[in-house]
Amino acid sequence: MSDSRAEDEAAIQSVLVESYEAWEAGDADGMVANYTADATAIMTASLRDSRDAVRENMTLAFEGPLKGSSTYNKQLSLRFVGRDVAIVVSESGILFPGQTEVPDTGKVNATWVLEKRDGQWLIAAYHNSPVLAPGQ
Repeated sequence: MSDSRAEDEAAIQSVLVESYEAWEAGDADGMVANYTADATAIMTASLRDSRDAVRENMTLAFEGPLKGSSTYNKQLSLRFVGRDVAIVVSESGILFPGQTEVPDTGKVNATWVLEKRDGQWLIAAYHNSPVLAPGQ
């Protein structure tokens, strides 16, 4: 196995960027296009246990409280777990209309688990947790 994973890293970055761009467009179908059918997404007080469940929830959110929003994403790390699994950790947050930056209280630490299936990197799991201020 080669130590160079530049091609895989670029493909993973592309998957994440496509998801962020679809969010900004309010496109739930596009946002989950690179999710596995059995993907899970865990966020505060919620579990979405399939790509369809994520799509349905995001469709409603983009029509309501997340309409016109985008995301802030700062990748903190990317590591491979074997040949076909990668974990990305990021600091993320939602930018609501009119905001130019996410307030500290709105930032989350996010974990993305990606799996390479049939030569394509896909999001298999997502989880986030609020970033706590130092000392909390």
